[in-house]
Amino acid sequence: MEGIGELISTYGFPIVAAVGLGYFVYFVWKWATETVEPVLSEANRTLIALIDRVRMLDNDLIRLNQKLNTVLQMREQENKHKVHDYDIADDIKAEIGEAELTKKDEVKEEEKPKKKGFRYK
Repeated sequence: MEGIGELISTYGFPIVAAVGLGYFVYFVWKWATETVEPVLSEANRTLIALIDRVRMLDNDLIRLNQKLNTVLQMREQENKHKVHDYDIADDIKAEIGEAELTKKDEVKEEEKPKKKGFRYK
């Protein structure tokens, strides 16, 4: 403390305060460039790597979404074809079934014995 008081009495308070603030600025600048800047540049590299990974994941999600949409569209088309095929098959079966029923009815009518009327004695 005696040294600071002697400097103030010799040079004056404004000069001693300016030199002290100059040293403070130098100390903060040196600390920022030696300690903080390497940490920031490493954090910047990490951030860039993370951004790249997020972009890759986003692209993967977009591709998967497109594939899923394609699969869903293909299933929908396949189901439409199946329903259409089933409708056609049902129509054909119905026609065949009606034809078979008609033939069976004709055969049954031919096979039926003719009823004889009741005779009263």
